[in-house]
Amino acid sequence: MKRRDFIHLAGMGASAAVLAGIPSFGKAIPPERALETIDVAQKKQMADVALNAARSKGATYTDVRIGRYLNQFVITREDKVENIVNTESYGMGVRVIANGGWGFAATDKLDKDSIAKTAELAVAIAKENSRLLSEPVQLVSQKGYGEVSWKAPIEKNSFEVPLKEKVDLLLSVNDAAIKGGANYINSFLFTVNEQKYFASTDGSYIDQDIHRIWPTFFITKIDAATGKFETRNALSAPMGMGYEYLNARPQDKIKGPTTLYKGRYDMIEDARAGAQQAGEKLKAKSVEAGKYDLILDPSHLWLTIHESVGHPTELDRVLGYEANFAGTSFLTLDKWESKKFNFGNKNVNLFADKQQVGSLGAVGYDDEGVQCGRWDLVKDGILVNYQAIRDQAHIIGLTASQGCCYADSWSSVQFQRMPNVSLQASKEKRSVDDLIKNVEKGIYIIGDGSFSIDQQRYNFQFGGQLYYEIKNGKIAGMLKDVAYQANTHEFWNSCAGTADESDYRLGGSFFDGKGQPSQSSAVSHGSATTHFKGVNVINTSRNIG
Repeated sequence: MKRRDFIHLAGMGASAAVLAGIPSFGKAIPPERALETIDVAQKKQMADVALNAARSKGATYTDVRIGRYLNQFVITREDKVENIVNTESYGMGVRVIANGGWGFAATDKLDKDSIAKTAELAVAIAKENSRLLSEPVQLVSQKGYGEVSWKAPIEKNSFEVPLKEKVDLLLSVNDAAIKGGANYINSFLFTVNEQKYFASTDGSYIDQDIHRIWPTFFITKIDAATGKFETRNALSAPMGMGYEYLNARPQDKIKGPTTLYKGRYDMIEDARAGAQQAGEKLKAKSVEAGKYDLILDPSHLWLTIHESVGHPTELDRVLGYEANFAGTSFLTLDKWESKKFNFGNKNVNLFADKQQVGSLGAVGYDDEGVQCGRWDLVKDGILVNYQAIRDQAHIIGLTASQGCCYADSWSSVQFQRMPNVSLQASKEKRSVDDLIKNVEKGIYIIGDGSFSIDQQRYNFQFGGQLYYEIKNGKIAGMLKDVAYQANTHEFWNSCAGTADESDYRLGGSFFDGKGQPSQSSAVSHGSATTHFKGVNVINTSRNIG
Protein backbone atom coordinates (compact mmCIF):
# COMPACT_ATOMS: atom_id res chain seq x y z
CA MET A 1 0.00 0.00 0.00
CA LYS A 2 1.32 3.44 -0.91
CA ARG A 3 1.95 5.91 1.89
CA ARG A 4 -0.43 8.46 0.33
CA ASP A 5 -3.24 5.87 0.26
CA PHE A 6 -2.49 4.85 3.83
CA ILE A 7 -2.73 8.43 5.12
CA HIS A 8 -5.97 8.97 3.21
CA LEU A 9 -7.53 5.80 4.61
CA ALA A 10 -6.33 6.59 8.13
CA GLY A 11 -7.93 10.01 7.90
CA MET A 12 -11.20 8.50 6.76
CA GLY A 13 -11.10 6.00 9.59
CA ALA A 14 -10.32 8.59 12.24
CA SER A 15 -13.41 10.55 11.28
CA ALA A 16 -15.69 7.57 11.95
CA ALA A 17 -17.13 7.04 15.42
CA VAL A 18 -19.04 3.83 14.78
CA LEU A 19 -17.94 0.57 13.12
CA ALA A 20 -20.39 -1.91 11.67
CA GLY A 21 -21.29 -4.42 14.34
CA ILE A 22 -19.23 -2.67 17.03
CA PRO A 23 -20.68 -0.21 19.56
CA SER A 24 -19.52 3.39 19.69
CA PHE A 25 -16.62 3.89 22.10
CA GLY A 26 -16.37 7.67 22.24
CA LYS A 27 -15.12 10.57 20.17
CA ALA A 28 -12.71 10.10 17.29
CA ILE A 29 -9.19 11.36 18.01
CA PRO A 30 -5.86 11.43 16.15
CA PRO A 31 -3.70 8.43 17.11
CA GLU A 32 -1.00 10.48 18.83
CA ARG A 33 -3.49 11.86 21.35
CA ALA A 34 -3.73 8.40 22.93
CA LEU A 35 -0.22 8.89 24.29
CA GLU A 36 -1.17 11.98 26.31
CA THR A 37 -1.52 11.52 30.06
CA ILE A 38 -3.52 13.15 32.86
CA ASP A 39 -1.78 14.10 36.08
CA VAL A 40 -2.83 11.98 39.07
CA ALA A 41 -2.85 15.03 41.36
CA GLN A 42 -5.37 16.68 39.04
CA LYS A 43 -7.62 13.60 39.19
CA LYS A 44 -7.45 13.61 42.99
CA GLN A 45 -8.50 17.27 43.11
CA MET A 46 -11.51 16.54 40.88
CA ALA A 47 -12.48 13.51 42.97
CA ASP A 48 -12.32 15.52 46.19
CA VAL A 49 -14.71 18.11 44.74
CA ALA A 50 -17.27 15.35 44.12
CA LEU A 51 -16.72 13.66 47.50
CA ASN A 52 -17.15 16.92 49.41
CA ALA A 53 -20.20 18.04 47.42
CA ALA A 54 -21.97 14.70 47.96
CA ARG A 55 -21.20 14.72 51.68
CA SER A 56 -22.55 18.26 52.03
CA LYS A 57 -25.87 17.14 50.55
CA GLY A 58 -26.32 14.20 52.90
CA ALA A 59 -24.55 11.24 51.27
CA THR A 60 -23.38 8.66 53.79
CA TYR A 61 -21.15 6.94 51.22
CA THR A 62 -19.67 8.19 47.93
CA ASP A 63 -17.36 6.76 45.30
CA VAL A 64 -16.00 8.56 42.27
CA ARG A 65 -14.65 7.03 39.08
CA ILE A 66 -12.71 9.16 36.61
CA GLY A 67 -12.19 7.19 33.43
CA ARG A 68 -10.28 7.74 30.21
CA TYR A 69 -11.03 4.94 27.75
CA LEU A 70 -8.92 4.66 24.60
CA ASN A 71 -9.72 2.28 21.74
CA GLN A 72 -8.12 1.60 18.38
CA PHE A 73 -9.58 -0.58 15.62
CA VAL A 74 -7.63 -1.54 12.49
CA ILE A 75 -9.73 -3.50 10.00
CA THR A 76 -8.61 -4.98 6.67
CA ARG A 77 -9.92 -7.24 3.94
CA GLU A 78 -7.67 -9.06 1.50
CA ASP A 79 -5.35 -6.31 0.13
CA LYS A 80 -7.32 -3.32 1.45
CA VAL A 81 -7.60 -1.31 4.63
CA GLU A 82 -11.31 -1.02 5.38
CA ASN A 83 -11.19 1.18 8.47
CA ILE A 84 -8.94 2.67 11.12
CA VAL A 85 -10.65 4.21 14.12
CA ASN A 86 -9.18 5.82 17.24
CA THR A 87 -11.55 6.86 20.00
CA GLU A 88 -11.41 8.47 23.41
CA SER A 89 -14.08 8.67 26.11
CA TYR A 90 -13.29 10.76 29.21
CA GLY A 91 -15.48 11.71 32.15
CA MET A 92 -16.58 11.07 35.71
CA GLY A 93 -19.23 8.93 37.38
CA VAL A 94 -20.40 9.59 40.95
CA ARG A 95 -22.23 6.94 42.98
CA VAL A 96 -23.67 7.65 46.42
CA ILE A 97 -25.81 6.25 49.20
CA ALA A 98 -28.26 8.70 50.76
CA ASN A 99 -31.20 7.77 53.00
CA GLY A 100 -30.22 4.16 52.43
CA GLY A 101 -30.63 4.23 48.63
CA TRP A 102 -28.26 4.26 45.66
CA GLY A 103 -27.93 7.26 43.37
CA PHE A 104 -25.69 7.75 40.33
CA ALA A 105 -24.89 10.60 37.95
CA ALA A 106 -22.12 11.24 35.42
CA THR A 107 -20.58 14.08 33.43
CA ASP A 108 -17.94 14.72 30.80
CA LYS A 109 -17.60 18.36 31.93
CA LEU A 110 -14.83 18.25 34.47
CA ASP A 111 -14.74 21.79 35.83
CA LYS A 112 -15.42 22.22 39.56
CA ASP A 113 -18.98 23.53 39.19
CA SER A 114 -20.05 20.71 36.85
CA ILE A 115 -18.47 18.07 39.11
CA ALA A 116 -20.21 19.45 42.19
CA LYS A 117 -23.58 19.61 40.43
CA THR A 118 -23.17 16.01 39.25
CA ALA A 119 -22.48 14.83 42.81
CA GLU A 120 -25.49 16.77 44.09
CA LEU A 121 -27.66 15.20 41.39
CA ALA A 122 -26.51 11.73 42.44
CA VAL A 123 -27.57 12.49 46.01
CA ALA A 124 -30.96 13.78 44.88
CA ILE A 125 -31.52 10.60 42.85
CA ALA A 126 -30.54 8.44 45.82
CA LYS A 127 -33.04 10.20 48.08
CA GLU A 128 -35.81 9.65 45.54
CA ASN A 129 -34.83 6.01 45.11
CA SER A 130 -34.87 5.48 48.87
CA ARG A 131 -38.60 6.16 48.96
CA LEU A 132 -39.14 2.89 47.05
CA LEU A 133 -36.92 0.70 49.22
CA SER A 134 -38.18 -2.04 51.53
CA GLU A 135 -34.80 -2.05 53.26
CA PRO A 136 -31.66 0.11 52.97
CA VAL A 137 -28.58 -0.82 50.97
CA GLN A 138 -26.19 -2.94 53.04
CA LEU A 139 -22.50 -2.58 52.20
CA VAL A 140 -19.94 -4.87 53.75
CA SER A 141 -17.08 -2.87 55.23
CA GLN A 142 -14.12 -1.90 53.12
CA LYS A 143 -10.89 -0.36 54.34
CA GLY A 144 -9.38 2.58 52.51
CA TYR A 145 -5.98 2.08 50.87
CA GLY A 146 -4.89 5.69 50.67
CA GLU A 147 -3.11 6.71 47.46
CA VAL A 148 -2.11 3.58 45.51
CA SER A 149 -1.63 2.59 41.87
CA TRP A 150 -1.69 -0.52 39.71
CA LYS A 151 -0.40 -0.95 36.15
CA ALA A 152 -0.83 -3.91 33.82
CA PRO A 153 2.61 -5.56 33.47
CA ILE A 154 2.89 -5.01 29.73
CA GLU A 155 6.17 -4.94 27.80
CA LYS A 156 5.11 -2.78 24.84
CA ASN A 157 2.26 -0.26 24.77
CA SER A 158 0.18 -1.04 21.67
CA PHE A 159 -0.69 2.63 21.23
CA GLU A 160 3.00 3.47 20.82
CA VAL A 161 3.31 1.11 17.83
CA PRO A 162 2.98 3.02 14.53
CA LEU A 163 -0.23 2.44 12.59
CA LYS A 164 1.77 1.48 9.53
CA GLU A 165 3.36 -1.43 11.40
CA LYS A 166 -0.07 -2.70 12.40
CA VAL A 167 -1.51 -2.33 8.91
CA ASP A 168 1.52 -4.05 7.39
CA LEU A 169 1.04 -6.96 9.80
CA LEU A 170 -2.64 -7.42 8.93
CA LEU A 171 -2.01 -7.18 5.19
CA SER A 172 0.76 -9.78 5.57
CA VAL A 173 -1.71 -12.00 7.42
CA ASN A 174 -4.18 -11.61 4.57
CA ASP A 175 -1.51 -12.31 1.98
CA ALA A 176 -0.46 -15.51 3.76
CA ALA A 177 -4.07 -16.71 3.81
CA ILE A 178 -4.71 -15.93 0.13
CA LYS A 179 -1.48 -17.62 -0.92
CA GLY A 180 -2.54 -20.59 1.21
CA GLY A 181 -5.73 -21.00 -0.78
CA ALA A 182 -8.28 -18.78 1.00
CA ASN A 183 -10.77 -16.92 -1.17
CA TYR A 184 -11.57 -14.25 1.41
CA ILE A 185 -10.13 -12.99 4.65
CA ASN A 186 -10.96 -10.18 7.04
CA SER A 187 -8.38 -9.36 9.70
CA PHE A 188 -8.72 -7.10 12.71
CA LEU A 189 -6.61 -5.63 15.47
CA PHE A 190 -8.41 -4.17 18.50
CA THR A 191 -6.44 -2.44 21.26
CA VAL A 192 -7.74 -0.91 24.49
CA ASN A 193 -6.27 1.25 27.24
CA GLU A 194 -8.41 1.99 30.30
CA GLN A 195 -7.01 4.74 32.54
CA LYS A 196 -9.15 4.55 35.66
CA TYR A 197 -9.08 6.57 38.85
CA PHE A 198 -11.19 5.62 41.87
CA ALA A 199 -11.81 7.59 45.06
CA SER A 200 -14.22 6.94 47.92
CA THR A 201 -15.23 8.14 51.35
CA ASP A 202 -13.59 4.96 52.67
CA GLY A 203 -10.27 6.72 52.06
CA SER A 204 -9.05 5.17 48.81
CA TYR A 205 -7.46 7.03 45.89
CA ILE A 206 -6.59 4.36 43.32
CA ASP A 207 -5.00 5.00 39.92
CA GLN A 208 -4.94 2.11 37.42
CA ASP A 209 -3.65 1.60 33.88
CA ILE A 210 -5.13 -1.40 32.02
CA HIS A 211 -4.25 -2.71 28.54
CA ARG A 212 -5.93 -5.26 26.27
CA ILE A 213 -5.33 -6.53 22.74
CA TRP A 214 -7.23 -8.75 20.31
CA PRO A 215 -5.84 -9.80 16.92
CA THR A 216 -8.24 -11.94 14.92
CA PHE A 217 -9.27 -12.96 11.40
CA PHE A 218 -12.03 -14.76 9.49
CA ILE A 219 -11.13 -16.96 6.51
CA THR A 220 -13.48 -18.37 3.85
CA LYS A 221 -12.56 -21.10 1.33
CA ILE A 222 -14.93 -21.92 -1.57
CA ASP A 223 -15.07 -25.13 -3.59
CA ALA A 224 -15.36 -23.78 -7.14
CA ALA A 225 -16.90 -27.01 -8.44
CA THR A 226 -19.73 -27.27 -5.91
CA GLY A 227 -20.10 -23.72 -4.61
CA LYS A 228 -19.83 -25.02 -1.04
CA PHE A 229 -17.64 -23.16 1.42
CA GLU A 230 -15.96 -23.60 4.78
CA THR A 231 -14.56 -21.09 7.23
CA ARG A 232 -11.80 -20.99 9.79
CA ASN A 233 -11.50 -18.22 12.34
CA ALA A 234 -8.33 -17.21 14.17
CA LEU A 235 -7.24 -19.37 17.08
CA SER A 236 -5.97 -16.31 18.93
CA ALA A 237 -7.24 -15.25 22.33
CA PRO A 238 -7.90 -11.64 23.31
CA MET A 239 -5.44 -10.88 26.10
CA GLY A 240 -4.68 -8.39 28.83
CA MET A 241 -1.28 -7.69 27.30
CA GLY A 242 0.58 -5.16 25.20
CA TYR A 243 1.86 -5.51 21.64
CA GLU A 244 4.35 -8.15 22.80
CA TYR A 245 1.48 -10.64 22.43
CA LEU A 246 2.05 -10.58 18.67
CA ASN A 247 5.72 -11.56 18.94
CA ALA A 248 5.58 -15.33 19.34
CA ARG A 249 8.72 -17.18 20.33
CA PRO A 250 9.64 -20.84 19.64
CA GLN A 251 8.86 -21.77 23.25
CA ASP A 252 5.33 -20.35 22.87
CA LYS A 253 4.30 -22.96 20.29
CA ILE A 254 2.25 -26.01 21.24
CA LYS A 255 2.33 -28.74 18.60
CA GLY A 256 -0.73 -30.78 17.68
CA PRO A 257 -3.02 -31.14 14.65
CA THR A 258 -2.40 -27.39 14.26
CA THR A 259 0.11 -25.10 15.94
CA LEU A 260 -1.33 -23.40 19.02
CA TYR A 261 0.28 -20.80 21.22
CA LYS A 262 0.73 -20.22 24.95
CA GLY A 263 1.23 -16.63 26.08
CA ARG A 264 2.15 -15.21 22.65
CA TYR A 265 0.65 -15.51 19.16
CA ASP A 266 1.91 -15.80 15.55
CA MET A 267 -0.94 -14.33 13.50
CA ILE A 268 0.69 -14.94 10.09
CA GLU A 269 1.40 -18.60 10.77
CA ASP A 270 -2.13 -19.11 12.08
CA ALA A 271 -3.60 -17.52 8.92
CA ARG A 272 -1.45 -19.73 6.71
CA ALA A 273 -2.59 -22.85 8.59
CA GLY A 274 -6.18 -21.57 8.67
CA ALA A 275 -6.36 -21.28 4.89
CA GLN A 276 -5.09 -24.83 4.47
CA GLN A 277 -7.46 -26.19 7.11
CA ALA A 278 -10.48 -24.44 5.58
CA GLY A 279 -9.67 -26.37 2.41
CA GLU A 280 -9.32 -29.61 4.35
CA LYS A 281 -12.71 -29.03 5.96
CA LEU A 282 -14.30 -29.03 2.51
CA LYS A 283 -13.06 -32.60 2.03
CA ALA A 284 -13.52 -33.76 5.62
CA LYS A 285 -15.86 -36.56 6.62
CA SER A 286 -19.20 -35.49 8.05
CA VAL A 287 -19.58 -36.72 11.63
CA GLU A 288 -21.94 -39.55 12.52
CA ALA A 289 -24.19 -38.51 15.39
CA GLY A 290 -23.80 -40.41 18.64
CA LYS A 291 -21.99 -40.57 21.95
CA TYR A 292 -18.30 -39.62 21.89
CA ASP A 293 -15.53 -38.86 24.33
CA LEU A 294 -14.45 -35.25 23.79
CA ILE A 295 -10.95 -33.83 24.07
CA LEU A 296 -11.49 -30.08 24.33
CA ASP A 297 -8.64 -27.66 23.71
CA PRO A 298 -8.51 -24.47 25.83
CA SER A 299 -9.17 -22.43 22.67
CA HIS A 300 -12.59 -24.10 22.67
CA LEU A 301 -13.29 -24.89 26.31
CA TRP A 302 -13.04 -21.26 27.46
CA LEU A 303 -16.44 -20.50 25.93
CA THR A 304 -18.11 -23.51 27.54
CA ILE A 305 -16.67 -22.40 30.89
CA HIS A 306 -17.88 -18.85 30.28
CA GLU A 307 -21.47 -19.85 29.55
CA SER A 308 -21.96 -22.86 31.83
CA VAL A 309 -19.83 -21.80 34.82
CA GLY A 310 -19.13 -18.07 34.69
CA HIS A 311 -22.69 -16.86 34.15
CA PRO A 312 -24.59 -19.24 36.47
CA THR A 313 -22.28 -18.41 39.41
CA GLU A 314 -23.04 -14.67 39.14
CA LEU A 315 -24.94 -13.94 42.33
CA ASP A 316 -27.16 -11.27 40.78
CA ARG A 317 -28.44 -13.86 38.30
CA VAL A 318 -28.97 -16.36 41.11
CA LEU A 319 -31.03 -13.78 42.99
CA GLY A 320 -33.10 -12.91 39.91
CA TYR A 321 -31.76 -9.37 39.45
CA GLU A 322 -30.89 -10.08 35.80
CA ALA A 323 -33.95 -12.18 34.95
CA ASN A 324 -35.44 -9.66 32.54
CA PHE A 325 -32.44 -9.52 30.20
CA ALA A 326 -29.46 -11.78 30.92
CA GLY A 327 -31.51 -14.50 32.60
CA THR A 328 -31.32 -16.41 35.86
CA SER A 329 -29.30 -19.40 37.08
CA PHE A 330 -29.96 -23.04 37.87
CA LEU A 331 -27.44 -22.70 40.73
CA THR A 332 -30.03 -21.51 43.24
CA LEU A 333 -29.08 -20.66 46.82
CA ASP A 334 -30.40 -23.96 48.19
CA LYS A 335 -27.75 -25.83 46.17
CA TRP A 336 -24.99 -23.75 47.74
CA GLU A 337 -26.53 -23.94 51.22
CA SER A 338 -26.62 -27.74 51.08
CA LYS A 339 -22.79 -27.77 50.78
CA LYS A 340 -23.05 -31.01 48.83
CA PHE A 341 -24.33 -30.11 45.35
CA ASN A 342 -22.20 -31.91 42.78
CA PHE A 343 -21.74 -29.27 40.10
CA GLY A 344 -19.22 -31.72 38.62
CA ASN A 345 -17.26 -34.74 39.68
CA LYS A 346 -14.10 -34.72 41.79
CA ASN A 347 -11.92 -33.86 38.78
CA VAL A 348 -13.58 -30.44 38.56
CA ASN A 349 -12.04 -27.46 40.40
CA LEU A 350 -13.17 -24.06 39.16
CA PHE A 351 -11.90 -20.75 40.51
CA ALA A 352 -12.28 -17.01 40.04
CA ASP A 353 -9.21 -14.80 39.81
CA LYS A 354 -9.15 -11.05 39.09
CA GLN A 355 -5.34 -10.81 39.09
CA GLN A 356 -4.48 -13.60 36.65
CA VAL A 357 -1.49 -12.26 34.68
CA GLY A 358 -2.28 -11.70 31.00
CA SER A 359 -6.03 -12.11 31.50
CA LEU A 360 -8.61 -9.65 30.20
CA GLY A 361 -10.12 -9.14 33.64
CA ALA A 362 -6.84 -8.51 35.45
CA VAL A 363 -6.89 -5.42 37.67
CA GLY A 364 -5.48 -4.59 41.06
CA TYR A 365 -8.75 -3.15 42.39
CA ASP A 366 -12.32 -3.38 41.18
CA ASP A 367 -14.68 -0.47 40.50
CA GLU A 368 -15.71 -0.35 44.18
CA GLY A 369 -12.12 0.05 45.35
CA VAL A 370 -11.83 -3.55 46.55
CA GLN A 371 -8.43 -5.21 46.20
CA CYS A 372 -8.83 -8.19 43.89
CA GLY A 373 -7.80 -11.79 44.42
CA ARG A 374 -8.71 -15.43 43.89
CA TRP A 375 -11.43 -17.67 45.34
CA ASP A 376 -12.95 -21.11 44.69
CA LEU A 377 -16.33 -21.53 43.00
CA VAL A 378 -16.34 -25.33 42.70
CA LYS A 379 -14.01 -27.44 44.87
CA ASP A 380 -13.60 -31.17 44.16
CA GLY A 381 -16.87 -30.98 42.22
CA ILE A 382 -18.90 -29.25 44.98
CA LEU A 383 -20.42 -25.78 44.53
CA VAL A 384 -18.81 -23.68 47.29
CA ASN A 385 -19.24 -20.03 46.30
CA TYR A 386 -20.57 -17.39 43.90
CA GLN A 387 -19.40 -14.02 42.58
CA ALA A 388 -20.48 -11.14 44.86
CA ILE A 389 -19.89 -7.41 45.33
CA ARG A 390 -20.23 -5.08 48.34
CA ASP A 391 -24.03 -4.81 48.47
CA GLN A 392 -24.51 -8.55 47.83
CA ALA A 393 -21.85 -10.12 50.05
CA HIS A 394 -23.97 -10.19 53.21
CA ILE A 395 -26.59 -12.30 51.42
CA ILE A 396 -24.21 -15.27 51.32
CA GLY A 397 -22.61 -14.57 54.67
CA LEU A 398 -19.43 -12.90 53.42
CA THR A 399 -17.78 -10.16 55.48
CA ALA A 400 -15.95 -8.71 52.45
CA SER A 401 -16.60 -8.23 48.75
CA GLN A 402 -14.89 -10.57 46.30
CA GLY A 403 -13.85 -7.60 44.16
CA CYS A 404 -15.80 -8.28 40.96
CA CYS A 405 -17.60 -4.98 40.42
CA TYR A 406 -17.11 -3.29 37.05
CA ALA A 407 -18.51 -0.59 34.78
CA ASP A 408 -17.62 -0.36 31.10
CA SER A 409 -17.49 3.45 31.15
CA TRP A 410 -17.33 6.43 33.47
CA SER A 411 -20.94 7.09 32.39
CA SER A 412 -22.17 3.62 33.43
CA VAL A 413 -23.02 2.59 36.97
CA GLN A 414 -20.84 -0.25 38.22
CA PHE A 415 -22.40 -3.61 39.04
CA GLN A 416 -21.49 -7.28 39.46
CA ARG A 417 -19.53 -8.58 36.47
CA MET A 418 -17.86 -11.89 35.87
CA PRO A 419 -14.23 -12.21 37.02
CA ASN A 420 -11.85 -14.51 35.19
CA VAL A 421 -13.31 -17.99 35.82
CA SER A 422 -11.04 -20.93 35.08
CA LEU A 423 -10.66 -24.70 35.37
CA GLN A 424 -7.69 -25.84 37.43
CA ALA A 425 -5.18 -27.96 35.53
CA SER A 426 -4.07 -31.39 36.73
CA LYS A 427 -1.45 -31.37 39.49
CA GLU A 428 -0.14 -34.66 38.09
CA LYS A 429 2.04 -34.66 34.99
CA ARG A 430 -0.32 -35.36 32.07
CA SER A 431 0.01 -34.37 28.41
CA VAL A 432 -2.62 -34.01 25.70
CA ASP A 433 -1.27 -37.23 24.16
CA ASP A 434 -1.89 -38.95 27.49
CA LEU A 435 -5.54 -37.88 27.32
CA ILE A 436 -5.98 -38.97 23.70
CA LYS A 437 -4.39 -42.41 24.12
CA ASN A 438 -7.16 -43.40 26.55
CA VAL A 439 -9.96 -42.60 24.07
CA GLU A 440 -11.39 -45.35 21.84
CA LYS A 441 -14.06 -43.27 20.11
CA GLY A 442 -13.77 -39.54 20.40
CA ILE A 443 -13.45 -36.08 18.87
CA TYR A 444 -10.72 -33.52 19.52
CA ILE A 445 -12.17 -29.99 19.24
CA ILE A 446 -10.08 -26.85 18.73
CA GLY A 447 -11.35 -23.26 18.61
CA ASP A 448 -14.70 -21.74 19.53
CA GLY A 449 -17.74 -21.59 17.27
CA SER A 450 -21.49 -21.13 17.43
CA PHE A 451 -23.34 -21.97 20.63
CA SER A 452 -26.69 -21.76 22.36
CA ILE A 453 -27.65 -22.07 26.02
CA ASP A 454 -30.87 -21.51 27.90
CA GLN A 455 -31.57 -18.57 30.19
CA GLN A 456 -30.71 -20.59 33.31
CA ARG A 457 -27.37 -21.63 31.78
CA TYR A 458 -28.30 -25.30 31.93
CA ASN A 459 -29.11 -26.91 28.56
CA PHE A 460 -26.58 -26.09 25.86
CA GLN A 461 -25.01 -26.80 22.48
CA PHE A 462 -21.48 -25.87 21.35
CA GLY A 463 -19.53 -26.06 18.11
CA GLY A 464 -15.90 -25.26 17.30
CA GLN A 465 -13.45 -24.48 14.50
CA LEU A 466 -11.55 -27.74 13.95
CA TYR A 467 -12.65 -31.31 14.68
CA TYR A 468 -10.45 -34.41 14.59
CA GLU A 469 -11.70 -37.96 14.92
CA ILE A 470 -10.00 -40.12 17.56
CA LYS A 471 -9.94 -43.90 17.07
CA ASN A 472 -8.28 -46.30 19.47
CA GLY A 473 -6.14 -43.62 21.06
CA LYS A 474 -4.97 -41.94 17.86
CA ILE A 475 -6.09 -39.01 15.72
CA ALA A 476 -7.62 -40.51 12.57
CA GLY A 477 -8.45 -37.47 10.42
CA MET A 478 -10.56 -34.35 10.19
CA LEU A 479 -14.33 -34.22 10.74
CA LYS A 480 -16.90 -31.51 10.10
CA ASP A 481 -20.54 -30.65 11.00
CA VAL A 482 -19.88 -31.29 14.69
CA ALA A 483 -21.68 -29.89 17.74
CA TYR A 484 -22.18 -31.39 21.18
CA GLN A 485 -25.22 -31.15 23.42
CA ALA A 486 -25.52 -31.58 27.18
CA ASN A 487 -26.72 -29.91 30.32
CA THR A 488 -24.25 -28.23 32.62
CA HIS A 489 -24.65 -30.74 35.45
CA GLU A 490 -24.14 -33.88 33.36
CA PHE A 491 -21.36 -32.31 31.31
CA TRP A 492 -19.13 -31.38 34.26
CA ASN A 493 -19.87 -34.71 35.91
CA SER A 494 -18.50 -36.42 32.78
CA CYS A 495 -15.07 -34.79 33.19
CA ALA A 496 -12.41 -37.51 33.08
CA GLY A 497 -9.42 -35.26 33.78
CA THR A 498 -7.26 -32.46 32.45
CA ALA A 499 -3.77 -32.03 31.12
CA ASP A 500 -1.23 -30.43 33.45
CA GLU A 501 -0.18 -26.80 33.95
CA SER A 502 2.23 -26.87 31.00
CA ASP A 503 -0.81 -26.92 28.69
CA TYR A 504 -2.81 -24.28 30.64
CA ARG A 505 -3.92 -21.39 28.39
CA LEU A 506 -6.36 -18.48 28.43
CA GLY A 507 -9.24 -17.78 26.08
CA GLY A 508 -11.79 -15.04 26.48
CA SER A 509 -14.34 -12.52 25.33
CA PHE A 510 -13.71 -8.85 24.53
CA PHE A 511 -17.42 -8.01 24.51
CA ASP A 512 -19.46 -9.87 27.14
CA GLY A 513 -22.86 -8.20 27.44
CA LYS A 514 -25.04 -7.87 30.53
CA GLY A 515 -27.34 -5.41 32.26
CA GLN A 516 -30.00 -2.87 31.29
CA PRO A 517 -28.84 -0.55 29.80
CA SER A 518 -26.45 -3.14 28.41
CA GLN A 519 -22.78 -2.94 29.31
CA SER A 520 -19.85 -4.83 27.83
CA SER A 521 -16.91 -6.29 29.75
CA ALA A 522 -13.79 -8.26 28.86
CA VAL A 523 -13.09 -11.53 30.66
CA SER A 524 -10.74 -14.52 30.31
CA HIS A 525 -11.16 -18.21 31.11
CA GLY A 526 -8.26 -20.59 31.48
CA SER A 527 -7.88 -24.35 31.31
CA ALA A 528 -5.66 -27.09 30.09
CA THR A 529 -6.96 -29.53 27.47
CA THR A 530 -9.70 -31.61 29.11
CA HIS A 531 -11.34 -35.01 28.55
CA PHE A 532 -15.12 -35.49 28.84
CA LYS A 533 -16.71 -38.94 28.54
CA GLY A 534 -19.83 -40.01 26.64
CA VAL A 535 -21.10 -36.63 25.39
CA ASN A 536 -23.92 -36.47 22.82
CA VAL A 537 -22.69 -35.24 19.42
CA ILE A 538 -25.01 -34.15 16.61
CA ASN A 539 -24.44 -33.62 12.90
CA THR A 540 -25.22 -29.94 12.28
CA SER A 541 -25.73 -30.35 8.53
CA ARG A 542 -28.62 -32.75 9.25
CA ASN A 543 -30.23 -30.59 11.92
CA ILE A 544 -30.93 -27.47 9.85
CA GLY A 545 -34.59 -26.53 9.74
